[in-house]
Amino acid sequence: MRKLAAGNWKMNGLAADLAEVKALIAAHPAPSCEVLLCPPATLIAQMAAARGGAPLLIGGQDCHAAAGGAHTGDIAAEMLRDAGASHVIVGHSERRGDHGETDAAVRAKAMAAHRAGLVAIVCLGETLEERRAGRTLEVCAGQLAGSVPDGATAANTVIAYEPVWAIGTGLTPTLAEIAEVHGALRQALAQRFGAGAAGMRLLYGGSVKPSNAAAIFAVAGVDGALVGGASLKAAEFGAIVAALEAA
Repeated sequence: MRKLAAGNWKMNGLAADLAEVKALIAAHPAPSCEVLLCPPATLIAQMAAARGGAPLLIGGQDCHAAAGGAHTGDIAAEMLRDAGASHVIVGHSERRGDHGETDAAVRAKAMAAHRAGLVAIVCLGETLEERRAGRTLEVCAGQLAGSVPDGATAANTVIAYEPVWAIGTGLTPTLAEIAEVHGALRQALAQRFGAGAAGMRLLYGGSVKPSNAAAIFAVAGVDGALVGGASLKAAEFGAIVAALEAA
């Protein structure tokens, strides 16, 4: 299993910010882990062109379940692929919260990603209220069951555990809490998909930064990270990549 450092730029980035991509490539021209950046859709084609022949993967931040049609403002998985993407994030908590996306909707988007030949990064995670109520494992198991399609494999699906209360807050679960959730997710995947689930990567996301990356990557069952704000700057994201390479 090759580990994955994925960066989600969210609604940030203009053409001038592609200089950060070039700086990242210059610092890590041949990383031992996979490195993925998911910029806004407006930058996907430009970022794909800017990487040249470097082994940097490009992804989208969302896709529609349909391949085309009257869906103003949406983007199809096939369009992402055409622009140069190989991955797409689906079910991020900001999409679930801001747009009311259900597990069923996320599952349909993941299936669309597979249809288009993209790797789906399926996000899940509990709110602070759910954690305080002791429902973390229940909530995560339910989202996993409802959001991941039956056709998921290690080659076309990545799972990202992102506790909602840790995203952008500077707060993170304890290392033991991360290990507990990742262990439960791995067990659930094995029960559903059998031996094939062993290679399905489980990322941690939620206020990952250079100062805590090494400790998080040392946790059993963590196969990489989905990084938000720290992925916008080459120096910060590069330090996280280096920590994953050393893990």
